[in-house]
Amino acid sequence: MAGAVDVAGYSRPGIEQSGEEQGKVGIAILGGTGKEGKGLAYRWAKAGYRILIGSRSEEKARLTAVELAEKLSRADSITGMTNLAAARNGDIVVLTVPYAAHRNTLESVKESVRGKLLVDVTVPLVPPRVSQVQMPPAGSAAQEAREILGEDSQVASAFQNVSHEHLLKDQPIGCDVLVTGTSQAARSQTLRLVEAAGLTGWDAGPIENSVVAEGLTSVLIRINKCYGSTAAGICITGVKREKES
Repeated sequence: MAGAVDVAGYSRPGIEQSGEEQGKVGIAILGGTGKEGKGLAYRWAKAGYRILIGSRSEEKARLTAVELAEKLSRADSITGMTNLAAARNGDIVVLTVPYAAHRNTLESVKESVRGKLLVDVTVPLVPPRVSQVQMPPAGSAAQEAREILGEDSQVASAFQNVSHEHLLKDQPIGCDVLVTGTSQAARSQTLRLVEAAGLTGWDAGPIENSVVAEGLTSVLIRINKCYGSTAAGICITGVKREKES
């Protein structure tokens, strides 16, 4: 079983991770058989991380791991297992389940996530009105995750506004990622994951601000429907990017 990770340990601003160091870090993706989970798994596996695909069905998780491994030269870097096993063995836990499964999944892995960073990718979409913003009583899915896991938990929110259609393609992605979290360390570590996935991330502040990024997803779905697109995203302007500095 993997031990708990020092949240600040892999992510101090300005410190690069080598491929060898990344290979020692296991990212557990709960709900990793879904479209967003598979896309993130592919991107992080390419960057050198060990990937644990989690699912309610171990068989489905293993099939997804094989599918992704066929696209990569490092077939041993992706393993399929149950959500609980992935949460136990991962150093970082990423939640990519539909909102309907959000609470139950978190409650089932609560003890295994203790002391680890949870990156919540969930959007509180309530079918059939997915193009209408509908936030839970906690304020956002990420804030709900913190309530379930406890006030001392390290939770970050990210990747809600990036279409899965971009992630499985080997090409640059012209979308930015807003990262909010319960601490500077949680946000910094998540920003490293954003960069490893080939995206530009922005520190968008405390976890309370996650309501904005989560709500934007419904706006982007609406834009897709109105303008015949499938992959609308966001891009921050007016701020100098690292590649421009």
